[in-house]
Amino acid sequence: MILTITMNPSIDMSYPIETLTIDGVTRVQNVSKTAGGKGLNVSRVVHQMGVDLVASGLLGGHFGAFIKSELDKQGIKHQFSEIDGETRNSIALLHDGGKQTEVLESGPEISEREAREFLATYEELLDSCSLVTMSGSLPRGLDASFYSQLIEMAHTKGVRVLLDTSGAALQASVRGNVKPDLIKPNEEEVSALIDQKLDLSNISILKKQLSSGELADIKWIIISLGADGALAKYDNTFYRVRIPSLDVVNPVGSGDSTIAGFALAMDQDDSPVDILKTGMVTGMLNALEETTGSVNPNRFDEFFKQVKVEKI
Repeated sequence: MILTITMNPSIDMSYPIETLTIDGVTRVQNVSKTAGGKGLNVSRVVHQMGVDLVASGLLGGHFGAFIKSELDKQGIKHQFSEIDGETRNSIALLHDGGKQTEVLESGPEISEREAREFLATYEELLDSCSLVTMSGSLPRGLDASFYSQLIEMAHTKGVRVLLDTSGAALQASVRGNVKPDLIKPNEEEVSALIDQKLDLSNISILKKQLSSGELADIKWIIISLGADGALAKYDNTFYRVRIPSLDVVNPVGSGDSTIAGFALAMDQDDSPVDILKTGMVTGMLNALEETTGSVNPNRFDEFFKQVKVEKI
C-alpha cells in the first residue's frame, strides 16, 4: 500500500474571471473548490489508477473537515492527524485571457504537541505501507529537518520514500544522514543543492554534478524538462526521457501526477525504464484534463508506448 503525506494541505479555490478589476468589485459565477495540496493531487492520481493508498498529514477546523468530506466522496482512504488551527485556503484567479494570479495562505502554525501526535500516527501507518510520498511545503512551527525525520523513520521500517519539496526542506533532506529514495528538483533547485549552475548542455559534466556530494547517495534524481521530457539518474546510470507533443488543457498538478506514477511503478518493483515511463505518462495524462490532479487511466497504454527512454 502507498502512503501519501501532505503536511500543509489546502482548499484550492479557482475563480474564473473575465476581467480582474483592481480596487473594485469582481463577481464570480463559477467557483471550483477542491481538496488541494501537492500530496492530495498525488493521492487522487494513485486512486484513479486503481491502487490502494492512505492519505495522511495535518488537518484542522472547518476547512479540514471539508477536505475529509471531499476525500470520502472520492473514495480515498485517509488518516490525518488533527490540529487546533484552521487548514489554509489557496486561491487562483484565472483572468484576462489566460492570466493566473494566486493568493496563497501560509497556513496554521503547528505546536510541538501536534507534531508529536502526527509522528505517532505516521509511525503506525508505516507498518502497513511499502512506499511513502512526501509532497509540498512544511507548515509553520515545523523545522526544515522534519522531512528528514520522517525519511529516517520510514527507512528504519524498510519503507521507500519519494520526496517532492523545495527550499530549506529539500536542502535539509538531501543533507540528512538518511536520504530519500527519489527527489524531483527543477534545474534551479539542483543548482542550489550543488552550489553551482547545473550544466544541462554537457552530459559528462552533468553526470559528475549529480554523482558528487550529498546527491551521490540518492538513488533516483529526476529533473523535469517540461515539454522536452526529463533527465534522470538511477544509481550510476543516466537516462534521457522524451515525450510526445500534447495539446495541453491544464498543466497544473502534472508534477504531482508524475510523482504518483513513479510511486505506482516503484511499488510494483518495475524496471527503471518502466518507472520513468509510468511517471511521464501520468504527468502527461494530468495535462490533458481540466481538473488538477486527475488522469484518465484508459489512455495510459496509448501514451506509455510513445514515451522513449535511452541511456546517456
